[in-house]
Amino acid sequence: MTETIYILNGPNLNLLGTREPEIYGSQTLDDIAAMLEARGEELGLTIEMRQSNHEGHLVDWLHEAQAESAKAVLLNAAAYTHTSIALLDAINAISVPVIEVHLSDPASREEFRHNSYVSMAAADVVQGLGAQSYIVALEKAAAL
Repeated sequence: MTETIYILNGPNLNLLGTREPEIYGSQTLDDIAAMLEARGEELGLTIEMRQSNHEGHLVDWLHEAQAESAKAVLLNAAAYTHTSIALLDAINAISVPVIEVHLSDPASREEFRHNSYVSMAAADVVQGLGAQSYIVALEKAAAL
């Protein structure tokens, strides 16, 4: 039985590939999912990839990761990173390690993106590497 990594993606990430490619790159979320599936298979991991524009879905999926005994969660909460105390509380409520992921480097962007509620509870953060941020985070999760 392989261990499962939940990869949860927040608002507007369904538009990757067309949304501000100068910031987020030209790869789609499906492209990133395919990369993660391939690397996950090499690492002996099952990938559970999800995206929602709704904060409550992300909270529910964090709870599900706990209930299903996931090995880890990679969370790109997108804009909710900077606003969601609900996600912070959900991460604190579970024992599954959460690795925060960002395609861009929020610290080099607008001031309002410098605060991360997710970072307050995350086991690690990988950012600024484009789609490769997900692969690095997956490798960190595998090593847990």
